[in-house]
Amino acid sequence: MAAAVAPAAPAAPAAPPARAPQAKISEAALAAALADVPELARLLEMDPYLKPFAVEFQRRYKKFSEILRNIGENEGGIDKFSRGYETFGIHRCADGGLYCKEWAPGAEGVFLTGDFNGWNPFSYPYKKLDYGKWELYIPPKLDKSVLVPHGSKVKVVITSKSGEILYRISPWAKYVTREVGNVNYDWIHWDPEYPYKFKHSRPKKPRSLRIYESHVGISSHEGKIASYKHFTCNVLPRIKGLGYNCIQMMAIMEHAYYASFGYQVTSFFAASSRYGTPEDLKELVDTAHSMGIIVLLDVVHSHASKNSEDGLNMFDGTDSCFFHSGPRGTHNVWDSKLFAYSNWEVLRFLLSNIRWWLEEYCFDGFRFDGVTSMLYHDHGVGKSFSGDYSEYFGLHVDEDALVYLMLANHLVHTLYPDSITIAELLKEYKDEDWNMGNIVYTLTNRRYLEKCIAYAESHDQALVGDKSLAFWLMDAEMYTNMSVLAPFTPVIDRGIQLHKMIRLITHTLGGEGYLNFMGNEFGHPEWLDFPRKGNDESYHYARRQFHLTDDDLLRYKFLNNFDRDMNRLEERCGWLSAPQAHVSEKHEGNKIIAFERAGLLFIFNFHPSKSYTDYRVGTALPGKFKIVLDSDAAEYGGHHRLDHNTDFFSEPFGHNGRPNSLLVYIPNRVALVLQNVDLPN
Repeated sequence: MAAAVAPAAPAAPAAPPARAPQAKISEAALAAALADVPELARLLEMDPYLKPFAVEFQRRYKKFSEILRNIGENEGGIDKFSRGYETFGIHRCADGGLYCKEWAPGAEGVFLTGDFNGWNPFSYPYKKLDYGKWELYIPPKLDKSVLVPHGSKVKVVITSKSGEILYRISPWAKYVTREVGNVNYDWIHWDPEYPYKFKHSRPKKPRSLRIYESHVGISSHEGKIASYKHFTCNVLPRIKGLGYNCIQMMAIMEHAYYASFGYQVTSFFAASSRYGTPEDLKELVDTAHSMGIIVLLDVVHSHASKNSEDGLNMFDGTDSCFFHSGPRGTHNVWDSKLFAYSNWEVLRFLLSNIRWWLEEYCFDGFRFDGVTSMLYHDHGVGKSFSGDYSEYFGLHVDEDALVYLMLANHLVHTLYPDSITIAELLKEYKDEDWNMGNIVYTLTNRRYLEKCIAYAESHDQALVGDKSLAFWLMDAEMYTNMSVLAPFTPVIDRGIQLHKMIRLITHTLGGEGYLNFMGNEFGHPEWLDFPRKGNDESYHYARRQFHLTDDDLLRYKFLNNFDRDMNRLEERCGWLSAPQAHVSEKHEGNKIIAFERAGLLFIFNFHPSKSYTDYRVGTALPGKFKIVLDSDAAEYGGHHRLDHNTDFFSEPFGHNGRPNSLLVYIPNRVALVLQNVDLPN
């Protein structure tokens, strides 16, 4: 299973707002577009508001098809085209020799140097080929062993047209490391005698995605960079136990600056060595597969680090090798370089990179980072998206980047749902002032049948300058009042109850997949901050304190238990793979939200003080209901005000547009999930 997750600009509303008038499309033009673009008729049937843009879809699809056809005619197809890593870089031949290949169109000369030749910069010159390519064959030693052994340091030497001598790391390098005290990374030739052999097949694509967003380096409670092996042995069992079936791995592609969170990539084919070796990462993925967990890679093809000595920038001595030349090649806000997606060899490099991670490391798919930046010439900087479809078409769209994403999705066969950001619920209002309609609108505001990943908080909310959901709710009291030996303070009580409710309503109403950033499931305190000059290179906040949830004397265990059982109930009932919920009530005065999905009845009472006896809730289903999840249960840090042995019977009394209804006791700040036990499981 290979899936591509591409977060884009905000999804259009399910019920689109008033839009600027669009030029009418002729029947002939519409017919031509429908004939040219697969599935366009189905798309327009689902969303007629897209009809004026049918010709735009046609033009984009034709551009994609033309490039795909050119790849077939000139490269033997995208299958062969996307295997660039099999020839570029350094490769051991059957005779013990080495074949080396690079693309450096602006270079005057290319050479290989390293430990193997005493760092003589010019003793192994490459031969110049057409289209800016260079190749080198190094014969084996007399005993047929390779001249460049596994683990030795190497560099590409570029002589520029201006006469400079530049030492570079190959863009195709599979392993790079940095010695203590050094500023730049070294290219290490990685060719182990006994590479890791995968033991387990990829799990089948799950019907529902429950994603655990992870960062290997911060996965220990200790103030240091954790390893792939630590994650494999200590974190994977936690993820499995919590009921997540998918891991989204951040900061795997090598990045020289740790504090960039992995978003300033320097070596695209190298797994970050700060956590261990490539074989260690393979073992991590394989172990996850053995647990039935699929693994997605956070892939960064939207930009690259501007480093030159250990990055792609100025690889051949020019600013126009992999990137746009001049101002267009720089992202001024991110201070990074921007790919020239229309360049043939850049397409080969990026598509091969996609395939490399799928085949070499057996990742199951991707989340493409920074897609908004890719899609617009202005990179979406300072732009507020209204949802009007005209924002997604026109000259402001970078169609070279758009077509690259189409090619990437074509390569991995399956387009995975776009991600959606859930708007802040907490910063502006006290919970007694929360608007139930706004909460429901935010969580359901997506186009019909357009799949979305929902989350109450991702890594962005944990970063320094912001706060995690738990920290917004409880703040400094998390340091002093999380002991079970102390009575609930109003702040901790409110925070624990709302933390569960917000995550559950996001999980059940927000989309077709759910994402949680590691540690947030148990209300991880504090923020996330990587070592940097501004904090004296401290690792204190670059860690996840999982031990807090293992301590029976702390209340973190309650949030952890609720998250686990919420996921387990979804696994059993499958609401994420069910049609969108039917919301029957969003009562502002009572602070009640009620909806049905996957045969379950969800009831939320957000009121800070009011509980309701015999509250009538509508349902489509007749019969007997039982409580299957109760945020007020004692094992979740609740007040245990509900008897789970109670049977609730619906009656044919219409309410809020539903044919049946039932009476329920709903305590304040409680979320309930009821299941109709008369239905077959």
